[in-house]
Amino acid sequence: MIEGLDADVVGTDAAAQRRDEVVARVTDHAGQVARELARLQGGDYGQATFETDAGSWTLNYEAGDVQYLRFERGGRETYVVSTQQPPAPNELATAMTDYDAFVASFNDHVRSLDGVLDDVATEFPEITSVDSVVATRQSILGDLREVCDQMAGQLHRYAGDNYGSFSARVNSSRWELKWEDGRTSYLRVGGEGGIYLLSQYQPPSAHDLRAHIDDVPGFVEAFNDHVREVSESLETVSLADAGGD
Repeated sequence: MIEGLDADVVGTDAAAQRRDEVVARVTDHAGQVARELARLQGGDYGQATFETDAGSWTLNYEAGDVQYLRFERGGRETYVVSTQQPPAPNELATAMTDYDAFVASFNDHVRSLDGVLDDVATEFPEITSVDSVVATRQSILGDLREVCDQMAGQLHRYAGDNYGSFSARVNSSRWELKWEDGRTSYLRVGGEGGIYLLSQYQPPSAHDLRAHIDDVPGFVEAFNDHVREVSESLETVSLADAGGD
């Protein structure tokens, strides 16, 4: 027999069991801190760090449960509570000598907030209604859509397709009317990334509408010029020209 192989090996069951008992109790106790922090910070998840004379404790939580409780001292970290793996018994023992200081630091933090909102005023200025602005904008957009729908109807009749677009430059800006089934899909100024004066999603801001509404007649005139050009080109066509001998 090889010398030494008959030596007894000390089991770790007792140390591991005690370590697990301590971690379970810390997890339960720190969970109370986590729930109070969640209430204080107003969210289901987050973290906070508390300083002690010996080091710092960081508590990370989610939905009221502790994700981890980390103790840092002298550049060394001990995860007292973790979803990954339990700490070594000796590291846990060292950290636990400062656990009471961690709880005291948390309690001091909570007490520091006592009365902090006592003098906060809860009477606020009256809010000005947007009714007038919204009503005026809707009235303008209603008139604008009526005009654009007339153009869309004419384009639909001329093109013979279910959808299409017409674009023109007005005061150096590109205007585009997109239509479908003879009705306006959108009216956009400025190309891709531009401003939608009409769309199926949301109305433009009052400032954007004010900035471009005066150019609408120019866009309509550009459309009329387009129609006249098309009409004149058709007028040059004669059935007689297509006849035979």
